[in-house]
Formats: sequence, C-alpha cells, structure tokens
Amino acid sequence: MNSEKESPVPHPGSHRTLIGSSASIQAVSSSIGLIANRRCNVLIEGETGTGKEVVAREIHQSGSRSRGPWVAVNCGAIPDTLLEAELFGYVRGAFTGAFQGRVGKFEAANHGTIFLDEIGDMPFAVQAKLLRVLQEKEIERLGGNERIRLDVRIIAATNVNLEDRVKEGLFRQDLYYRLNVFQIVLPPLRDRPGDLPALAHHLVAKVCANEDLRPKSLDLSALDRLSAHNWPGNVRELENVMEKAVIVSGSRSCILASDIRIAPGPSGRFRSEQPDRVPLPSGGLDYQQALEAFELDLLTQALARTRGNKTAAAELLRLKRTTLSARMRVLESRLPRLVA
Repeated sequence: MNSEKESPVPHPGSHRTLIGSSASIQAVSSSIGLIANRRCNVLIEGETGTGKEVVAREIHQSGSRSRGPWVAVNCGAIPDTLLEAELFGYVRGAFTGAFQGRVGKFEAANHGTIFLDEIGDMPFAVQAKLLRVLQEKEIERLGGNERIRLDVRIIAATNVNLEDRVKEGLFRQDLYYRLNVFQIVLPPLRDRPGDLPALAHHLVAKVCANEDLRPKSLDLSALDRLSAHNWPGNVRELENVMEKAVIVSGSRSCILASDIRIAPGPSGRFRSEQPDRVPLPSGGLDYQQALEAFELDLLTQALARTRGNKTAAAELLRLKRTTLSARMRVLESRLPRLVA
C-alpha cells in the first residue's frame, strides 16, 4: 500500500537532511538535536511539501532509536474503515475476509518510531483508540483481547491547524495535548528565500546521481527564475521542477532559465509569471509612454542582470535575440551602456 512506508533500517539513499542556513531552518535543526534522544511525542506542523517527513526521519535517525524500525503512515490516504486495522492489526476472523491475523503498524514499529502523517484527517473514533495507546503504552488487535505492550516513539505531522480542528469538534482536545508535547513548525519555502539556491543545487545533484548523469550546475538566470516564484507547493514542488529541469537541459552541463518549467496554477497561467496590477492614475496616463517605460525597465533589468549579454538577456525575457536587438535600437538613447 502506498500510504505507508516501513523499513527496519533506512536505505542509505533515502536519508535526506535539512538544507539551508536561514534562522528558521537552524531553529528546526536545534530542536531536532534537543529531542532526538528523548522519548517525548512530537508534533510537526507545516504546509504541504515543507518536509515534515524529512524532519521526522532526522529525529529518528539522529537518536537512540535509529537502529529500530521506522514506520510511516499517511492517515489521510487510508479509508476510515481500514485505518484502525492498519494501525493496530487484527486477529483471524475479526471481520469478513480476515482469514489470518495481521500485525499492525504500531507493532511493526516496536522499539522504533512511528510517523503519523496527516494526523488531522484521522477519524474521531480512531482518535479515541490512539489516545488509549498513548496513555497505556499498549494495543489490542482488532477482534482480539490480548494486550500487547509496546515501546514506540510517536511523531505526528499535520498541514492543518489542529487547534482549529479541536474548536470545530473534529479533533480530540486530550489527544492534541498528548501529541503536542514538543512542537516543531516548519516554515514555507517562500519565507526562507535565502535557502532556495542551496536547495536547488542539492536537488539537481540528487537527480543527477539517481539518473547516473554527470553533475549539472545552475545558471544565475535559472536561479533568478526560481526566486521569482512563490512556491505554493514548497520544497516538494521545487524538487519536481528541478527534476524536470535536469531532463529538459539534455546534454548541457548547465541548467538555464529556459529549462525551468513551472506547472500552471488553477488559472492556467504560470504562477510565477503573474505580475502585480499596474495602478491607473485617476487623471489617466499616456498609454504608449507607459508601455515604453515598462519595456525600458525590463530591458534595463535583464541587461544589468546578465552584465550586457544580449543572448542571456533575451532568454530571460523569452525573446529571440534579434527581437531584443531591434527593441534595443528603438530605445538605444535611453538604455544604460551595458553592452560591449
């Protein structure tokens, strides 16, 4: 089932560390160091794609439980009717079709860590069972009477505000307090733009290694294009974009701005290419003059960023080099002397 991943010993190539030197990421790293060898439950909050499972794995692999099993369960991906059986297991005959018993995810994680992703989507009835596990440190398989003692560390994650869920009556308050012994909040990628270059380089290197390709570098124009995007999908979206860029760049050793293909948003337009609205003065304006000023500003920025390189500037503006040269001749007297 794709909803969970488990391995007694993590595969060497699957371990991803936090990338970035921003204050927010350094704070997360410090938190991991504080609790790695503790037994306390941990609640990781953050938007989709911010790397909650990466942090959870880091906690597991940095602490004394690293030699124990790691079991990850996506609570939102398993049907409500199956989640209890998946988590706690069941005995033979517990329900129609249960021809033999099965060990649940909690038992599989004994002496290790269980990661409960999207905990906010857990059905209310299963929340009560989980609360009992947290209190008693033991489980009962579905349909059975035997109590099984466990030594499992629980790390939960959510992309929703659990306090709001509690107020709405959708999440048990007592369970929230049990899970939220130590809280880690992951910042969205848009709030740590300084980490973007390091992340992009890391992800490109990862893709090249996985595909047995020679290492590729990122042109400044590519980094500029990445920086212009808001990244609603966070690091996961960036990872997809960089994988695509490696493919599109073909045999070239350098990834250019034209290789960065960002998926369309709901409106069908590229999210990173939606400009702010230009205010219209109450007294109106000279339309042609405004267009010329806008074009002049874009040309100046592109030439300054590429240090006068017409080919690179044309690529930044998605223009043919001949078109760029023609527009430069029209505006020649007002452009800065950046071209040799």
